[in-house]
Amino acid sequence: MPVTETIGTHDFLGMLGPEELRALQERGVSRSFRRGAVMLREGEEPTRVLVLTAGRAKAVTFTADGKEVVLGFMGPGELVGEVSTIESRPRSATVVALEPVTALALASRDFWALLEQHPRVWVVVHRIVIHRLREADLQRKEFSGSNTLSRVARRLVDLADHHGVEQADGVTITLPISQEELAGWTGSSREAVTKALRTLRDLGWIETGRRSISVRDREALRRFVH
Repeated sequence: MPVTETIGTHDFLGMLGPEELRALQERGVSRSFRRGAVMLREGEEPTRVLVLTAGRAKAVTFTADGKEVVLGFMGPGELVGEVSTIESRPRSATVVALEPVTALALASRDFWALLEQHPRVWVVVHRIVIHRLREADLQRKEFSGSNTLSRVARRLVDLADHHGVEQADGVTITLPISQEELAGWTGSSREAVTKALRTLRDLGWIETGRRSISVRDREALRRFVH
């Protein structure tokens, strides 16, 4: 199957060589998911891994009282579900499609065969896992040492950098994220996020609409969080 041209150079697919990419495609089966579909479910046994080729998704978990905690977002080229497969442990998060998604699905045995026959893929997976662990450590540090306004501003910088389209008057964030999801991602209440967005609007740094955010002054946001 053809691989989408939107794949970046720092994700799983972007780091594979031509031979490794062919081996992945030979073992993978194309799957499609509608918006809102559960792609992987927390607690289930790891029977497959997914490699996104189009569309974006979110990884979430839930607190004891049912509150959604957003762990992160992923897009084309990213590998999903590899940690539980490598550890042979139940999944620690649920992955939900934010928009129509297509992915290559590899049965766990085929994923292991890929790693055994192409050892450099192990290095790629290792780099991805280490990066995610580092991001998780930074997020924990951020939650313990900053307020909601700072956390929201930092997330908007991340969204503008990774899910933004440059416009004449700023950057439009294309990820369809709600205020509830932004709250779950920043470890804040929806009310606190609404107040933070209002403050950033008043400063002229962003504009917001229904499930849409445009960053008018990304450098001001960046200076604020650094």
